[in-house]
Amino acid sequence: MDLEKQLDKIHYKVKSNKWYRYFAVFNRIILAAGFIPSGLTKVFDERFTSLSVKHPMGNYLESLYHTGYYYPFIGYVQVAAAILLLIPRTATLGAVLYFPIILNICVLSLAVGFDGSLVTSPLMVLANLYLLCWDYDKLKFIMPFVKNNASSNGSLQSATSNKFPIKFFAGVALTVALTILIVTNSYNKKTRNTFQDCINDCKDANNTEECLNFCDCIHNQGKSFNECAENLRKAKLNK
Repeated sequence: MDLEKQLDKIHYKVKSNKWYRYFAVFNRIILAAGFIPSGLTKVFDERFTSLSVKHPMGNYLESLYHTGYYYPFIGYVQVAAAILLLIPRTATLGAVLYFPIILNICVLSLAVGFDGSLVTSPLMVLANLYLLCWDYDKLKFIMPFVKNNASSNGSLQSATSNKFPIKFFAGVALTVALTILIVTNSYNKKTRNTFQDCINDCKDANNTEECLNFCDCIHNQGKSFNECAENLRKAKLNK
């Protein structure tokens, strides 16, 4: 059995189970809820956060705010993607439009250790990927391994299943837990959103001085996250 037929078989088996369908609807609602408030903030030309411009993310968002009509344009696209997700007929288009936006937010958040979306953005990427996989039958024709131009729905569809997929949802819970664990422990020191929050983390640290220098580097000197993180790493090694 070639790859296309194997994926078709797996996909239609999943599509026939109501619990996977409920999970798809849940993801659409959650993702839409994540974009509508932030999108409207941009549409109404309001600042997204009150972060200091010396903070890496604050600097980026402040610069983005001053890009003229590009700033509200992003907001309109976010709101459009959210609305498309909520309408069953356009949900696939919404998932496709949503993905590059949330992937960009995820990479940006991880790059600067931004507390606001450090955990949520990777989880949103995973939720978006699930929706893209859910609509595999509509998107598969752009895949290089697909040979046929006609869908094989008729030969693969089966009766609706009510069986609860315990292993799948256990895997979802494990994935969420691992994502949170990995993301939150991937930094020697997080920037936090304010200088006070940053230095509060240093109180219980073994390397208090180096920790305080990192906070000063980010919030007062306005240096890049990579530069401050590298200085922190070197200070720990030389201690």
